[in-house]
Amino acid sequence: MSIRRIDVGPRMTQIVIHGNTVYLAGQVGEPGGNVASQTRDILATVDELLAKAGTDKTKILQAIIWLDDMGTFAEMNAEWDKWVPKGHTPARATGEAKLAGPEYLVEMIITAAI
Repeated sequence: MSIRRIDVGPRMTQIVIHGNTVYLAGQVGEPGGNVASQTRDILATVDELLAKAGTDKTKILQAIIWLDDMGTFAEMNAEWDKWVPKGHTPARATGEAKLAGPEYLVEMIITAAI
């Protein structure tokens, strides 16, 4: 089975497609905002990347979400709940982690079907 890579960089690739499965690199929002604004940034980027891969958010299989502070869980969920299509919620996990830098408050890793 072939592997297709889209938006290949020196350290990571934004989209990897293997068979009928799409793997997105971890996505972060624009630094400087709050969890809500960074979540909105991430979700917009996810929409763009999935479209490049030939799929959309109704085909998301799994979402892994990292917050720098679980105290912001409700704030992130408020944006997620507005974005995720009813009846198409993926398997999901959310945890707290130290992210790549203090300016990042949330990171999402998405796996989807084509």
